[in-house]
Order: sequence, then C-alpha cells, then structure tokens
Amino acid sequence: MTGERTATGRPDDRISSVFRFATELVAWVATPWALAGYSWPLAVLSVVVLIGLPTCFSTPGDKAKVMVPVPGWVTILLVLLQLVAAAVSSWIAWPLWAAVVVTLLAAVTVVTEQPRWRWLAVRRS
Repeated sequence: MTGERTATGRPDDRISSVFRFATELVAWVATPWALAGYSWPLAVLSVVVLIGLPTCFSTPGDKAKVMVPVPGWVTILLVLLQLVAAAVSSWIAWPLWAAVVVTLLAAVTVVTEQPRWRWLAVRRS
C-alpha cells in the first residue's frame, strides 16, 4: 500500500496478499460448510471452483507460472468471487461474531488490493 513497485512494475502486494490469502482460506472452509446442509456435491463443487479457477486462470505477470492466461479483469473477478463467498458463507454457516470478523477481513482485503487491481485492470492476457 505504500506505492512501491517490484522490478517488473507490479505493485508490491506483500501485505495485501496476506489478507487475500486469509480470506481465500475462509472461503474454502466457510462455503462448503454453508452448502453442506443443502447438498454435499454442491459443497465439493464449491471447493473445486474456489481453488481450481484461480489456479488455472491467471494474468501474466501476476503469478510466476500461468496455466491459462487471462486479462487482469478476470483475475480481479476471481478475487471478488473469493471475497463474496467468504463473507456470505460466513453469515450462513457461523455465529454472528465470526461473520462480522470475516466481513471486516474481506473489507480490509478490498482496500489493500486496490493498487494491485489498478495494475491488473490494464493488463491483457
């Protein structure tokens, strides 16, 4: 968030990546937890989607290895999917205090991600 850049011109996102990863972990746990009461196959599918899509699709320059290159806006949408899944699922599956903490974590992630998202917004696959 300091405006520092790496040698490639990419924003230094060491701090935001901690918040992003923490929110992803919550999404990976809370979403299948919330869906398990409705459908076990849907709960399993949610994990496959939440982990698989960002693993397969990424913007060149954002990750060291890119399986399927996509424009930056796709990467932004995949992060937003994780954030929304974490927040919404926590409200469904967990007690109020935990849902509030997860929602705050997602909000902090959105704020800290802004330099990276601005950089990604102009990146093409």
